[in-house]
Amino acid sequence: MASENSPLFGTPTDDTGEIQHEAVYLRFSPTRKKVIVAIVSLAGLIPLFVSGSFIPSIPQIALDLDSTGAIISLAVSVSVLTNSIGTLFWATYSGFYGRRPVYLCSLFCMCLGSTGVASARNVPELIAFRVLQAFGTSSGLSVGMGVIGDIYKLEERGTASGIFLGSILLGAALAPLAGGVAAHYYSWHLMQAILFAFGFVMLLVTLFFLPETSHPGARGIDKLIEAGGKPRWVWLNPLECLALLRSPNIVLLASAGAFVLLTDYVLLVPLAYTIGVKYNITNEAIIGACFIPAGVGNLLGAPIAGWFSDRQLIKWRKRRGGEWVPEDRLRGLWVGAALCVPISVLLFGFVTEYIEGRLGIVLDLVCLFINGLGVDLVLAPISAYNVDILHSRSAEVMAAMTAYRGLIVSVGSSTVIPLVQSIGVARTNAISAVAAWVGYILIWSVIKLSPSTTRCSCGLDFPIQYPSVHICDVR
Repeated sequence: MASENSPLFGTPTDDTGEIQHEAVYLRFSPTRKKVIVAIVSLAGLIPLFVSGSFIPSIPQIALDLDSTGAIISLAVSVSVLTNSIGTLFWATYSGFYGRRPVYLCSLFCMCLGSTGVASARNVPELIAFRVLQAFGTSSGLSVGMGVIGDIYKLEERGTASGIFLGSILLGAALAPLAGGVAAHYYSWHLMQAILFAFGFVMLLVTLFFLPETSHPGARGIDKLIEAGGKPRWVWLNPLECLALLRSPNIVLLASAGAFVLLTDYVLLVPLAYTIGVKYNITNEAIIGACFIPAGVGNLLGAPIAGWFSDRQLIKWRKRRGGEWVPEDRLRGLWVGAALCVPISVLLFGFVTEYIEGRLGIVLDLVCLFINGLGVDLVLAPISAYNVDILHSRSAEVMAAMTAYRGLIVSVGSSTVIPLVQSIGVARTNAISAVAAWVGYILIWSVIKLSPSTTRCSCGLDFPIQYPSVHICDVR
C-alpha cells in the first residue's frame, strides 16, 4: 500500500512498516487531538490579533505619537518582516527541542512585547516593541502546522489543517473590529493590554495542557541523548530552513502564495484611506467592522479548501491505482488563484474609485469577502502540500515558506499607502491583481511538471523535483 513515504521517497512499505506508520498517529485519542488543535489554534489566533487590531488604530496612533499614517504603517511592514525571521528561528528549534518548549518561549516574548507596545511613548519605541511582539507571535503558523502533521495522517491532514487555519483566521474577522472599538471608545493602548492578558492565559494553558506532539525519537535532542550526549542548549542555524527553498516546487508555491496574500494587505492596510476617505468614515470601530467580511471569507475558505484538497488527493490516488502524487492536492486551486483573488481586488479598486454611496460600500464589502475566501482557497492546500512532501520537517518548510512570503509581503505592503495616495486605489489594485494572476501561473506550472524519478547512490528512487526532500537529506 502506498504511503507518504512512497512514491515520493521510493521506499516500499511492507505490512510492518504500514502498521508502524499508522501507530504513530494513534498516540492521541480523537478527543485529545481536538483539544491539541484547539490549543494551537488559540495560540495561532494571537498573530492575527496582533496585526489585525493594529491596522484600524493607525490614524489614532499617528496622531498620538505626532507622526503620519505612512510612517506608522511601517510598523506593520516591520512586523511582517520580523515574523518571517522569527518563524525560521522557532521552527528550527521546534524540530530540535519539540513543539511545546517553543510555544512556551515564544508566548513569553509576545507578552513582553505587548507590554512594551502598550506603554510606547514615541515611534522608535513602538517599532522596537512591535518587533519583539511579532517575534513572539511568529511561532503560531509554522509550529502549529507542524503539530497538525505530528498527529494527523496524510488522508486527514488537509481537513485538519483547514480547520486549524480556519480557526486561527477567526482573528482576521474579529481583531480589526476589536482594535477599532478599543481605539475609538477607549484607546489603542487598551488593545495591547488585552493582547498581553490573552498571551499570558495561553502561556498557562500551554504549560498545563499541551503535550509534546513530536514523533518519538524524531527530535534532535532525542538523537543527541540516544548517541550518549547530555541534554543541553545547542546553537542551531535558523537560516538552514531556507535551504528547503532550493526545491523548485517549494519556491514557486511560496512565490504564488506571496502574490496571493499580498492582495489581502493591498485591500486591508489602507482601508482607512480608501473606504474611509471615499465614504467619509472616520470612526475606527466602523473601519474595523469593514474587515469582518474578509475575516469571514478566511474563516469559511480554509476548512472548505482543506476538505476539497483531501478529496482531490483521494480521487486522483484512486485513479492511479494507489500511487500518491502530492501535486494532486493543488488541482482545485484555480478557483481561488485565477478567479476569486485577482478579480476581487481588481473590482474593489474600480468600485472604490468610481461608485458612490451605499452601493459602493456594499460592493466593496462583497469584494473583501470574496478575497478572504479566495486567499484561503489557495493558502490552505499549499500548506497541507508542504507538510505532505516534507513531513519530518513540516515546521521548517512552513517557516521557510512563511519567511520567503513575508519578505515579499513586507516590502509590498510598505508601498501600498504611498501608492494609493499617488496613483489611486484602482491602479494600485490592478497591479496587485496582475501579480495574483502571475501566482496562478506558477501554481499551474507546479501541477503540470509531472514528477520524474532518479536514483540516489543510496539505491532509492526519488522525484528530481524534490532535491531538498530526499530521505538522505532529512535529519
